[in-house]
Amino acid sequence: MIDWIKVNTQYILPKHLISRLLGKLAAAEAGALTQFLIKAFIKAFDINMQEAQFEEPSAYTSFNQFFTRPLKDGVRPIVEDKNLLCHPVDGAVSQFGDIVGDKVFQAKGHDYSLTTLLGGKPELAECFKGGKFATIYLAPSDYHRIHMPIDGQLTDTLHVPGELFSVNPLTAANVPGLFARNERVVTIFDTPVGKLAMVLVGATIVASIETVWAGNITPPAGKYVQHWQHQEDDISLSKGEEMGRFKLGSTVVLCFEPNKIEFEDLAAGDTTRLGEALASIQK
Repeated sequence: MIDWIKVNTQYILPKHLISRLLGKLAAAEAGALTQFLIKAFIKAFDINMQEAQFEEPSAYTSFNQFFTRPLKDGVRPIVEDKNLLCHPVDGAVSQFGDIVGDKVFQAKGHDYSLTTLLGGKPELAECFKGGKFATIYLAPSDYHRIHMPIDGQLTDTLHVPGELFSVNPLTAANVPGLFARNERVVTIFDTPVGKLAMVLVGATIVASIETVWAGNITPPAGKYVQHWQHQEDDISLSKGEEMGRFKLGSTVVLCFEPNKIEFEDLAAGDTTRLGEALASIQK
């Protein structure tokens, strides 16, 4: 009954309003209030501040600065083998496997449309049909910068408006089409393994999604899909390089073309750490 209430109350809550209001609080440089919130969060989620570039809460003037804190150099070494892709985030594997036609597996009893996930653009989705996907959930305690799993040149960015349901495992198991339903930023890269889609999925209380090339993409949120093409912009990022960040936490969905990669000893529920081996290049 408690789980039912947690899931179903999300349908009636003003999720965008709540998220935007909390986003303003997270962005505010509110002195003692900001320090109280940061210290309470560290205690509640047992944050390991020894990994952070700046260990003391007083180093952060806003909650967002703390939440997107950089790590110390060398804390997350990037796997050097050129035949291996690395995990793009700290988190946990929600699901992974084959993309079957236009369907991506979400949870038992739930699939969602690949085309819808990628902003309703069949021309973007086509190359990923029959390929592979991995969905990685970032908990509040995780490091919230997103990095490249492989060298890539950006070709497309889309902002797709939508809901802001929670993306925790309980909600993923009970809300149909969750990741293709929530607000999201879709990025497409040309890589040594063909096209790569990295989809940054928004969620309740996610105040904004940023990329390193555009800054804040959301908010503000529009009513329609926005699509930017970057073929003339020459935006290239190396394996392990930062490509974006969440304020606050959410989920990343990776999509690969068929017959390009094989996942490395992956299992649903596995803890992921930025830089560790995610997949090998299929030869």
